[in-house]
Amino acid sequence: MPGTRPFTDEQARALVNLHQRYEVWMEAERVLADLPYDLRRKEIGGRSYLYEISGRSGNGRSLGPWSPEHEARFLAYRDEKAAAKARRELSQDALGESGRLCRALRTPMLASAAGPILREADRRLLLGSHLMVVGTNAIAAYAVEAGGFIQDAPEETDDFDMAWSALEAEPGGQALWPMLKAVDPTFTINMERPFQARNAKAYEVEILVAPSRANSMDRTDRPRPVPLDEQEWLLRGRVVDRVVICRDGSPARIVAPDPRWFALQKLWMSGQAKRDALKRPKDFKQGQALLDATWVAMPQYPLDEAFEASLPEALLPLYADWKARSKIPSARNW
Repeated sequence: MPGTRPFTDEQARALVNLHQRYEVWMEAERVLADLPYDLRRKEIGGRSYLYEISGRSGNGRSLGPWSPEHEARFLAYRDEKAAAKARRELSQDALGESGRLCRALRTPMLASAAGPILREADRRLLLGSHLMVVGTNAIAAYAVEAGGFIQDAPEETDDFDMAWSALEAEPGGQALWPMLKAVDPTFTINMERPFQARNAKAYEVEILVAPSRANSMDRTDRPRPVPLDEQEWLLRGRVVDRVVICRDGSPARIVAPDPRWFALQKLWMSGQAKRDALKRPKDFKQGQALLDATWVAMPQYPLDEAFEASLPEALLPLYADWKARSKIPSARNW
């Protein structure tokens, strides 16, 4: 059974540091994102006002005449913003160092185009709560979770698949489309495939959804996914949450489905006539390799009798075939 090729001590240490430094940096990014773009004292008609500025254009709205309360708010804002900027700059230097080291050590990587999308989704608190990575890009996170490179699992992809996973609709309207447009204003919807967005460089982002989560998406949000029954399987179990690097050395956090359910869904997809014939072999290789790696190196995701008993009828034959191919002697309780 191929399983995994364990990371070296240097690779493992670099990935631990990457995750820790990313969390500190992202916390500072979120603080800055939550603060107004700027607060300013303006003199109009001989009177002072506190203004909230909305962008570089200088446009803003008055918060009312200057007062002791507004002065205290203004000073607190300046202090909080300065502190957050300082934390961001210091953590960004350390994070950049980790990224360069991980790149030199050739730890698992994503295509560079995926990084800005994941960072913006994380900055907006969408990762894990609203979105999961469900395509080939998830393999990098599974490798980190397994502590080694997953043998025989195709990793490269020219597109990006994410699943909408929010439990309930939230006030405020669109969440997904503003995030994508903030990353790249050239994103447009593929009118022939409205569940897909594409930017000027032809990089594609595809959104999937389980029927049970389809109504939690704002009806005006885009791309608009088609509910698929097989996406329900990816909501089961416990997610993987890891930080990896992109090929340009920048960091990205991945929240991906439980590797057992992801692998079995891939095996199921490899046998579907509706699936692109060119993608079915990759689906099979990924599913087989990920189950092998889970068995060998991820005891935190047990492939035991309890898990087997939880499988729906559609997946039971695939699980049995995997055990036979990989010569698994019997269900094992970790």
